[in-house]
Amino acid sequence: MKIVLLESLGISEESLQRRVAPLLQAGHTFEAYPRTSDPDKLAAECAGAQAVMLANMPLPGSVIEKCDDLKFIDIAFTGVDHVDLEAARSKGVIASNASGYSTTAVAELTVCMMLSLLRNVSAVESRCRAGQTKDGLVGSELSGKTVGIVGTGAIGLRVAALCHAFGCEVIAYSRTQRTDVPDYIRYVPLDALMALSDIVSLHCPLTEQTRALINEQRLALMKPGALLINAARGGVVDTKALADALESGRLGGAGIDVFDSEPPLAQDHPLLHTPNTLVTPHVAFATAESMELRADIVFDNLNQWMQGHPVRRVL
Repeated sequence: MKIVLLESLGISEESLQRRVAPLLQAGHTFEAYPRTSDPDKLAAECAGAQAVMLANMPLPGSVIEKCDDLKFIDIAFTGVDHVDLEAARSKGVIASNASGYSTTAVAELTVCMMLSLLRNVSAVESRCRAGQTKDGLVGSELSGKTVGIVGTGAIGLRVAALCHAFGCEVIAYSRTQRTDVPDYIRYVPLDALMALSDIVSLHCPLTEQTRALINEQRLALMKPGALLINAARGGVVDTKALADALESGRLGGAGIDVFDSEPPLAQDHPLLHTPNTLVTPHVAFATAESMELRADIVFDNLNQWMQGHPVRRVL
């Protein structure tokens, strides 16, 4: 069997080869390539492969359609909207993701963003370096805030647990309400969550139902001075509406790790120029620990599929 890795998994070469060795010993071939957005290169790299691995690089239908031998797509990521699953479905291809690998990493950066915005970390650090004081930049505490969690999957629940530990009231919205959530989480309708929360934190997938879920109308429901955190997917938020709400001063700030396109961002991207906006280039998932766990998961996905019982299926 030919297996192709289309981009780095973010681990050392030694760590990768340790996982590849059993495949080679079993007589399979394994090829690894640097990331590319060239569909012709991708098609050439995938030629003859029964299984391909990738992280968050786009895999368009035009490439999948050319892969006559492809049987399995192993996605080293939680979100899968960057892979044309309909094209894969039409060819009978199975796909699995790596859900769970970044739960702790994303949740911790989410809370980091909350704390950084509440305590004006970026602004006071700049003041300190310039020989100035905190005057006018007294912060707020996370304790006592109402935090609204949109999406109660593993990451949303982990954020809820951390916020509860900080002394927050936690409310949540999910299209499917779970019955196994801790009793400190109270489900409310989405519009009520937007209106009641001091901080809204997004942890839902990007689907046709969630695209622009946080739009101008819902942003207008938020408390003056409230914060929005998005470590989910960029398309869940209407970027222009968010930028307008920040520019007007109605929102107190935003922490944004995901955008409507993958970084690097064009320098005229509106969220690069809005006040009190903390931006990071899609790094919430990226820790040394999560990268190793992700590699374990995707190689387990591959091995389970090869044995005839695929796991973590998204298709």
